[in-house]
Amino acid sequence: MKDYLGYTHKNVVVTGASSGMGKATAEMLVDLGAKVYALDWNECQVEGIEQYVHVDLSKKESIDQAMTLLPEKIDSYFGIAGISGSKNDFLTTVSVDFIANKYICETYLTNRMEKGGTIAFMTSTGGNGWEKEDNKKVYLPAIEAKGWQETVEAICQTGLQYLPGTLGYPFSKLAMNYYTVYLQKQFASQGIRVNAVLPGSTETGMKDEFSKMAGGDEALLSHCGYAGRLATSTEMAQPIVFLNSPMASYASGVLMEVDYGNTAEERAGIRKIEQEISLTAILDMLKQKMNG
Repeated sequence: MKDYLGYTHKNVVVTGASSGMGKATAEMLVDLGAKVYALDWNECQVEGIEQYVHVDLSKKESIDQAMTLLPEKIDSYFGIAGISGSKNDFLTTVSVDFIANKYICETYLTNRMEKGGTIAFMTSTGGNGWEKEDNKKVYLPAIEAKGWQETVEAICQTGLQYLPGTLGYPFSKLAMNYYTVYLQKQFASQGIRVNAVLPGSTETGMKDEFSKMAGGDEALLSHCGYAGRLATSTEMAQPIVFLNSPMASYASGVLMEVDYGNTAEERAGIRKIEQEISLTAILDMLKQKMNG
C-alpha cells in the first residue's frame, strides 16, 4: 500500500501533545509511523512517541532548553498548544497561544527545516476578522517585532496587557491567523509550506472554560452550525495531519475553517454573525475605563 501521507520515519514536533487536539494528533502521527516529539507542560501519555519534552511555552528560557532536546532536522511542526485564558493573565495567554509559535518558527525552524518541510498551526474561528484593518493595526507591531522580548514589548505598548486573560485568547487567534499567511511568505520561497486549521467549538479538556466564556453550553453550541454538536478532537487532528502531509503538497497559506460551514455561511450572509472581535473597540473601552 502506498504511503500517501508520508510520515514514516519523519521527525515531527507536536506542542500541546498531552491532551485534546494535540494528543489526538500525536496518536495519529504515531500510527502513521512518524517519530513524534511531544512538547507539553504535562507528561504525554501517548504510547509510541519518540520522546516527551517538558516545556513551559510561556517562558522563552524553557523553550530554548526544550529545543536542545529535539533533532537538528525537523520535518513537520504542529503548533497546537493553547490555553483559554480563563486561568491565566493576558500576557501568559498570549505567550502560549501566539508568541511561542512565533519564536519557535523564527528562531529555530528557519535553521532546522529543509525544502519539503511543513508547519501547521491550530488556531481558531475565534480569530475571524483577522484581515480587518482595525484589528491588524493593533496586532501587526507584535507580528513584525523581532525576538521574544521585542514581541512582548510591542504588545505592552498597546496597553492590552491590563486586560483579562480571556481576551488574550482572541488577540492570539487573530494574530495567529494573520501570522500563518505572513510566515508562509517567508518560508514558501524555501519550499516549506505553512498552513493552519481554524476549529469551531470542540470537545476538549477546556470545554467548560470556553462554555463559560461563551455564556453557557447553549451559546457554545450556537457556533456549531448544522452539526448540532461540538466537534471531537480527532475531527481537528485529521485536517491538520492532512495539511502537513504530501497530500496537501500545493497548499500553503491556507486557513482551513473546520466548523461545519458556520463561518462560510456567516461570510455569505446566510447566517448572522454571532460574534467578531474588534481589538480597536476593546482598546477604546480600556482607555475609557482607565480615564474614568
